[in-house]
Amino acid sequence: MAKTPAQRIKKHGANAAVPQHHLPPVINPTTSRTPQKAQSNSNLIVIAGVVASLFLFWYLHLLTLNQLTQLSGGQAMPDSLVGGFDPGFVEQLRAAMDADARGQLNYVHKTAGMLFPLIFGFTWLLLIGTNVARKSLRWALWSLPLLFAAVRLWGNTVIDEMMSADTLDGGQVALASGLTVAGWVLLALSVVAGVAAVLVGRKAAAASATPGHVQS
Repeated sequence: MAKTPAQRIKKHGANAAVPQHHLPPVINPTTSRTPQKAQSNSNLIVIAGVVASLFLFWYLHLLTLNQLTQLSGGQAMPDSLVGGFDPGFVEQLRAAMDADARGQLNYVHKTAGMLFPLIFGFTWLLLIGTNVARKSLRWALWSLPLLFAAVRLWGNTVIDEMMSADTLDGGQVALASGLTVAGWVLLALSVVAGVAAVLVGRKAAAASATPGHVQS
């Protein structure tokens, strides 16, 4: 009968030949998640989000809202007016659009009008988060797409209420106009913030690749 390792050591002491047992590795090194792989996955999501945002912007502002002018006697939709609008314009627009046309505008706000700010906001949060390491700067840049999404969604609701109200309210028109202008301004600032984040990320990557650079 073969002796156990303990019996061999007891009989032969330090000269005992004890067979070595090697356990198989627990982790497959081929499936390790490196920082470079994680960064690559984030970049793919950002690229997909940017493409989706560009498509939704085109679909919403350059196609759908432009087509709705056929139901308003050629007058632009409130969402498209970068400089805002006044009660006189809204009164004319309400008179030109019947209930079905207003329903079409409301439907647009609930579909593409909601998807665009949400997808754009999420994409820009990820874009900034993957490129900006400094927490204070990251939050400052994040505030722009977050505010844009909130303002645009709120503006859609106010515009629908303004268009369907029995009596036009000047205060409601001013609020809708202000939210529309603020939405366009925040969209432009968000785009600038995204470009700035990419530049910051490239600068940090170049600095880390420099020989002798020590990361803090």
